[in-house]
Amino acid sequence: MTDDATEPIVGVPSPCVRNCCLDERDVCLGCYRHIDEIIGWSGSSDEEKLEVIARCRARYREKFDRGRAR
Repeated sequence: MTDDATEPIVGVPSPCVRNCCLDERDVCLGCYRHIDEIIGWSGSSDEEKLEVIARCRARYREKFDRGRAR
């Protein structure tokens, strides 16, 4: 690592959208991460973070599809 401010940041960015509110299943209504995924984010590998993001997308689609079925 260098002190060069132009060095690109590597890694998977957090999906947090700063709209934190947990539902009855402890899933954030902003980013769709489970509380355990939020707490463990900083210690997760990039591969694990990508898996979390995939689960978030699935949760979002599930909620959206469930809402449309009503």
